[in-house]
Amino acid sequence: MTSFQEAILQGIPTNLPAKYQHDTTISHAPKRKEILNADEKKLAVRNALRYFNPIHHEMLAKEFAKELNDYGRIYMYRFMPTYEMYARPIDEYPAKCRQAAAIMHMIQNNLDKKVAQHPHELITYGGNGAVFQNWAQYLLSMQYLANMTDEQTLVMYSGHPMGLFPSHKNAPRVVVSNGMMIPNYSKQDDWERFNALGVTQYGQMTAGSYMYIGPQGIVHGTTITVMNACRKIGKDAAGRLFITAGLGGMSGAQPKAGNIAGVVSITAEINPAATQKRYQQQWVDEVEDNLDILMQKVEEARSKKTARSFAYQGNIVELWEYIARKNIQVDLGSDQTSLHNPWAGGYYPVGLSFEESNKMMVENPTLFKTKVQESLRRHVKAINQLTDRGMYFFDYGNAFLLESSRAGADILNADGSFRYPSYVQDIMGPMCFDYGFGPFRWVCTSAKEEDLDTSDRIAMDVLNSIAQTVSADIKQQMYDNIQWIKGAKQNKLVVGSQARILYADAEGRIKIALAFNEAIKKGKITAPIVLGRDHHDVSGTDSPFRETSNIYDGSAFTADMAIQNVIGDAFRGATWVSIHNGGGVGWGEVINGGFGLVLDGSEEADKRLEMMLHWDVNNGISRRSWARNEGAIAAIKRAMDKNKQLKVTLPNMVNDNLIDNLF
Repeated sequence: MTSFQEAILQGIPTNLPAKYQHDTTISHAPKRKEILNADEKKLAVRNALRYFNPIHHEMLAKEFAKELNDYGRIYMYRFMPTYEMYARPIDEYPAKCRQAAAIMHMIQNNLDKKVAQHPHELITYGGNGAVFQNWAQYLLSMQYLANMTDEQTLVMYSGHPMGLFPSHKNAPRVVVSNGMMIPNYSKQDDWERFNALGVTQYGQMTAGSYMYIGPQGIVHGTTITVMNACRKIGKDAAGRLFITAGLGGMSGAQPKAGNIAGVVSITAEINPAATQKRYQQQWVDEVEDNLDILMQKVEEARSKKTARSFAYQGNIVELWEYIARKNIQVDLGSDQTSLHNPWAGGYYPVGLSFEESNKMMVENPTLFKTKVQESLRRHVKAINQLTDRGMYFFDYGNAFLLESSRAGADILNADGSFRYPSYVQDIMGPMCFDYGFGPFRWVCTSAKEEDLDTSDRIAMDVLNSIAQTVSADIKQQMYDNIQWIKGAKQNKLVVGSQARILYADAEGRIKIALAFNEAIKKGKITAPIVLGRDHHDVSGTDSPFRETSNIYDGSAFTADMAIQNVIGDAFRGATWVSIHNGGGVGWGEVINGGFGLVLDGSEEADKRLEMMLHWDVNNGISRRSWARNEGAIAAIKRAMDKNKQLKVTLPNMVNDNLIDNLF
């Protein structure tokens, strides 16, 4: 048995590990808002000590109290493993159950320092998207997974492993919930308070369900968005300028996506560590902090119609105001800062340095909030000037529109609607989600590049086969995805686990998954594959300002779909399921349901994937159809033609004139 396996099986160590030495070479979460009173701080420490033998309480109580005061959270740094954190080959995990080993592979990938935004604080992305609240939860969860049989289910309460419960082999191996607050106690200060107490956490979307695959996950969606945005404005991508912000919290996908789409892009980032991380990963071509020099380089790339990505090391507002002042033509504009987390490092206001902001958000949060809102008003003013000159601007689902409106920025129309569309509302919803196309993904648990290469070839062959008979309304989506998978290896998308993302509909997902399972059975792929998706998909997420922003029947603020999705996935064969309060637009703004499914080459896996993937997609299409979305109506009719057991209630259309004359 290896030392790594011994450490996993040990769980929380009997003897205290050496005290943690703060590593300044990696990115750390900013100190969280001081939110607890003295009695609540005592409760937070008392809660934290529940994980440990009372013989250690005296020492740990003082240590945890200091962490709470210094960082605003109890991370239990002392218990962070000393072994390297990365997605190991599945056979290296000690496990009685193959499915559990696959889940351990996924968890470790989410905490890999190459993948995670703040790995020592167990934050994967988005500023506060956590896998666990503290390191004791990690240790205990991995120990449970190592000892789990295929007749047990691990229950996860917001990062806390409640325990292994008897179930059966067809039940999910893990059920995850994150941030499921009672609605009347679901305001920003509530979330901060209860998180600090150690009783809930923000799982983001894919972080809290162990399904994050690094920035690749957002690259594909951003690529498709940029390509379709160019089509929307009736222009070729070559020589077009795309400007956005955020290389850290929301993964830094934009430069890579811009290059693949064929545009010239500038992404502003205030945090030098985040910029350098993406530059070293070769996700951005050049870094520049001088705006005059930057724009010279940009104009040269535009004139040659060369796809090239630039990072501006500085504040996005400074960039937008400079461009507006210099009257520079911009074709596409967006924003990918973590504005779902505006007061704790998700957005850095103009006029303050990175260091000054980190200090102010803790020491004077009221003033910091004022600075953020002032900055957002300037931010929007500059964007408005450029859209008046012809730029197409879209919200990228990061709460930019929402927080700008709350700041009093000029972002609303006379009727109270947002001046600019969400990218889902304008692009992804009607062009992709309504037809069932969304971010299907898989992970090769062997950790072998050659297995991923094989899976790419299989997926491309399946798509090419489907494309021969595809209907006209989804032909463009199909060929975009064939091009994507064809160039996936060349574009060096892998960060962390050997994973791939591919936008596919229900037919594509099922046929690709069946082909994978057959390849595993025959030994062409050497170890199980984990299937999953981003919650940013057709069916898993109810979010009125993002995933369901193109729902116009009044149900955009309801969350039945996400709840139905995760329950339906659970009894149709998912290996694990997750339900979250929160996603890319923050706590309280969205409900997300997700899944993971392990393919092991068995006949049982065939049955599970067909049943589960069919439901996972068509649940969303049926909801979108009922909302009278034309593309979804066509898609669900095709689905019913192919599967006679599927019978969905279809809407009857009403003459607008009849309604308009009633009131």
